[in-house]
Amino acid sequence: MAGVAWMWLWRPLLLLLWAASGPEAWNKGMGEPCEEHQECRSGCCVPNSLNPQRFCTAQTFFQHCSPWHKPNDYQCDHHWECQSNCCVQIGLGMMRACMPKTIFLQCVPWRKLKGDLCRSHHECLSQCCIRQVDSSPYRCTPRSGVLAQCLPQQ
Repeated sequence: MAGVAWMWLWRPLLLLLWAASGPEAWNKGMGEPCEEHQECRSGCCVPNSLNPQRFCTAQTFFQHCSPWHKPNDYQCDHHWECQSNCCVQIGLGMMRACMPKTIFLQCVPWRKLKGDLCRSHHECLSQCCIRQVDSSPYRCTPRSGVLAQCLPQQ
């Protein structure tokens, strides 16, 4: 019974707070454009680093506004820049990009795509690095056949 009485005491106060913030406040969801924190249901409106526009984002466990993070495949320098918290070296140079995590929460390593030159199977997304003919260079090739084997294409 005491819990019900408590709810009736706080309800008018909550309605006053909501009314004071204006009818347009607290109506935008995650990812929607905003200008002020008050516009978002989460109370967090942060800038997108790739665009000066601000967007509604979630709050952390400690009720701080989560900063915007880069999605997968965007160039990065540090893990914390990425949504996945994985900034991985791509290719042989110094360039890095945001990559997803595996179900075991490990960063997925970058792999070469179909047609790229390679030296071993583990370099390729398809895990298949072969020559199409004896005189050609090794290239990443999609797996083929009933058993998805690493076979030269006919």
